Amino acid sequence: MLTLFHHPFCPHSRFVRLALGEYGLAARTVEERVWERRQEFLILNPACTTPVVVEEGRPAVPGAAVIAEYLDETRGGELGELRLLPREIGTRVEVRRLMNWFNDKFFAEVSGPLTTERLYKRQMPTSAGGGSPDTEVIRAARHNMRYHLAYIGWLVRTRDWLAGGRMSYADLAAAAHLSAADYLGDVPWNEDEAAKTWYAQIKSRPRSVRSWPRRWRASRRRRPTPTSTSERSGGA
Repeated sequence: MLTLFHHPFCPHSRFVRLALGEYGLAARTVEERVWERRQEFLILNPACTTPVVVEEGRPAVPGAAVIAEYLDETRGGELGELRLLPREIGTRVEVRRLMNWFNDKFFAEVSGPLTTERLYKRQMPTSAGGGSPDTEVIRAARHNMRYHLAYIGWLVRTRDWLAGGRMSYADLAAAAHLSAADYLGDVPWNEDEAAKTWYAQIKSRPRSVRSWPRRWRASRRRRPTPTSTSERSGGA
């Protein structure tokens, strides 16, 4: 049995929940508030970041990219042609490049600032950086969103999926980070129809829907359709 230490609003945690859903893997979830710097969690991951996966009899697996590689090495063969990190070297490089683009660059420029300013700061004590959101940071993240969305649109206009002919970790990483901004209403979907259509494809997958935390799904049912605002937090 896998245990996933995560936070419902963390885009990297969302990416791992999506991947677990595609692999058909159930996981016990533990919500981790990293700003509390819980000693037991620091032992698992001294960097004190989510997500972390723990499987009985094996060392803790910290970080979205490391977890993705771990799942491919331990379960990828079971998916055959549908594996999320393809066998072909060239395609594997492209999947890793785009996975890093969204988990690192997009997070630094868009999803990280938005979730921190608009969500985490409400939960964090002032001693840990909580407080009122910085409107300048939010404005910059919204500005950065536009070129990232245009890049996604360009990719899916030239390929079937972001990294090539099949869905991969690249698509899950992009969707995970977009979903955080989408929940906050910060994705200008009217600016790129191709990106909007691709995102709707990801969201329509049954395993994708099940991977949303329950309260996000309940919130989504009360909101307008797939491409404005989305889901809210809770247990996975």
